[in-house]
Formats: sequence, C-alpha cells, structure tokens
Amino acid sequence: MADKNSVMDLLADEIKDLYSAEKQLTKAIPKMAKGANDSALKQALTAHLKETHEQVARLEQVAEILAIKPTGKKCVGMEGCISEGAEALAEEGDENILDLGVIGAGTRVEHYEMAGYMTAISLAQKLGKNEAVALLKTSLAEEEAADRKLRSIAAGLLKAAPAQQAAKA
Repeated sequence: MADKNSVMDLLADEIKDLYSAEKQLTKAIPKMAKGANDSALKQALTAHLKETHEQVARLEQVAEILAIKPTGKKCVGMEGCISEGAEALAEEGDENILDLGVIGAGTRVEHYEMAGYMTAISLAQKLGKNEAVALLKTSLAEEEAADRKLRSIAAGLLKAAPAQQAAKA
C-alpha cells in the first residue's frame, strides 16, 4: 500500500481503484446480461458494457495526464459488488423478481462507481487537472445515466412482479 501524503497520492489511488473496478466489470457485465430475462435489461447491460470499455480507455488517458500507471491495485469493493451480482444470477424463481435482484446488484455497482468518480473529480479539480476532470465527468455522467436506466427498467418490472408468494395448496 502506497503512502498518501498529498492530494495527488490520493488521486492516483482513486484512479487505480476505478481502473480495477471498470476492468472487473468488463468481465462481469456480459454474465449479467446473459443471465437477465428481460430484453430491456439485457439491452441496457450490453449498452453499458460498451461504455465501460470506453471508461477504461478514459481512465488510461487520465493516468497518462497524471503521469501514473492505472494498474497495481485491486478494487475489493467492486469485487464484493460483483459477487452479489453473481449471487443474484444464481437464484431461481419468478423471472421478474430475479431480474429485480440483478438490477439491485447493478444499481449498487453504479453507486459505487459514482462515488469513486465524484471523489476523483474533486481531487483532480483541486490539482487543476482540467483535462482529467472533463474525462472523469464524462464517465460519471454515463454511470448516472446507467443508474437511471436500471431504475426505469425496475419500475416496469415491479408492476408485473408478484407482491407476495402465491398460497400453497
């Protein structure tokens, strides 16, 4: 673990954490899309996978601007979020309920990423790294849009989902 004695040290750590998180998601999102039942959910996840690849490239640009390597750290927080997503995919039951579980896991992922991007933006602003700020804000806007999309899909699925388990005969 690197010493953190400056805003730059912390920003470098945040970029490495975000980079690890996004790289992990490039492997996890296809599994989520494959396991989803709802076509809109599948489509949203597939579209966000493309954005995630772009976010990885953007973080590489930010790292270049900051003269750091984006690698060297494992984001254990994202690892946990992905593990929860895998649990949701392994469940059995009503398709709408299962998809709502996948959306819940996806929403946690988006919120985790948004927190990381907001932190990195604040730190980069403090350092006057305006080009990095612009790149990070683009990714943050994509994460916010993905979150809104997931919540919209969830609202539709909730209308069709059973509120209680049917009585057993």
